[in-house]
Amino acid sequence: MASVPEDPVLERYFKGHKAAVTSVDFSPNGKQLATASWDTFLMLWSVKPQARAFRYVGHKDVVTSVQFSPLGNLLASASRDRTVRLWIPDKRGKSSEFKAHTAPVRSVDFSADGQFLATASEDKSIKVWNMYRQRFLYSLYRHTHWVRCAKFSPDGRLIVSCSEDKTIKIWDTTNKQCVNNFSDILGFANFVDFNPNGTCIASAGSDHTVKIWDIRVNKLLQHYQVHSGGVNCVSFHPSGNYLITASSDGTLKILDLLEGRLIYTLQGHTGPVFTVSFSKGGELFASGGADAQVLLWRTNFDELNCKDIIKRNLKRLHFDSPPHLVDIYPRTPHLHEGKIETVEINPKLEVIDLQSSTPPVVDVLSFDSTTTVSILEQRLTLTEDKLKDCLENQQKLFSALHQKS
Repeated sequence: MASVPEDPVLERYFKGHKAAVTSVDFSPNGKQLATASWDTFLMLWSVKPQARAFRYVGHKDVVTSVQFSPLGNLLASASRDRTVRLWIPDKRGKSSEFKAHTAPVRSVDFSADGQFLATASEDKSIKVWNMYRQRFLYSLYRHTHWVRCAKFSPDGRLIVSCSEDKTIKIWDTTNKQCVNNFSDILGFANFVDFNPNGTCIASAGSDHTVKIWDIRVNKLLQHYQVHSGGVNCVSFHPSGNYLITASSDGTLKILDLLEGRLIYTLQGHTGPVFTVSFSKGGELFASGGADAQVLLWRTNFDELNCKDIIKRNLKRLHFDSPPHLVDIYPRTPHLHEGKIETVEINPKLEVIDLQSSTPPVVDVLSFDSTTTVSILEQRLTLTEDKLKDCLENQQKLFSALHQKS
């Protein structure tokens, strides 16, 4: 029997960063949480209470973004020091660094197959890197101001980016062209992302708004004005039915996209909230902000379990064509004023016996990548050598046949 959905609850605080938390991401198995901070460090926390946390030392300036690779065997991070680093998320924290841009890097994003990494920078460009070779592939230049964020679509065929030039652009990764452009008069988007089936994008606006666009019919589907400060980040629940938002007004809000309304306001942080992310199965979400704290929440309100969601998404990707978004979300792009039936959750008002919030922290100093063999290269050289032998043999065979004829 399905359990009755309940309200989200705050499970734990993680304390260890010395300054604002800019980015959070769950490992694919949901057992670990990676965070990035203004203190120049990345931290890797175990969701399991009392386990050690690891602090990765390597960046020379604010870390702006962190993300696990789809297999969970790599962590990518972006920094104001203009570099991108790839880390092995274990107790040794081996890393390789590449000088990615000519200005601060604002975001990193792996493609769903783990083959590519997209980076967005204040040098006005988006760059795409091949992860197997750790090589630069191509740049996307059309923005006229700092690029804040760039994300792959679930199928890897598109990239969405947002910039302080007040545009959101959609790019085709095959022909490297900008295929779509949404512009906003009032503000710029701090963050953009695709919904799980890749048919629409959500934007977090500096003008306090959250917008959902259908990218196939180029239409604004929903427009929420529920925050009283800039919106810094959004995260789709894996079902695609909910969106969580993080704002400088100090709150997180959960929107029900099917009903087109605000259902929860969560107040756990002191000061602006910069980042929020659902775990891959949607049962947890984490948030971070100016108070240097990372909060771990249990979702509770969606009784769909992880396996059902994954099964449904797989089915959707392979067999059924995805339902048209206009069929899923409310049909009119009317404004949603979030006034009715919202539940306020403020754990600060209750005395909660939260589990140990300051786990022991182990500092991991990264090796300088110039003196170590690039992490991925080692694994690849073997494969490439085999491939080379194979090609050489083919060549010899071809020459022999050619001589005979």
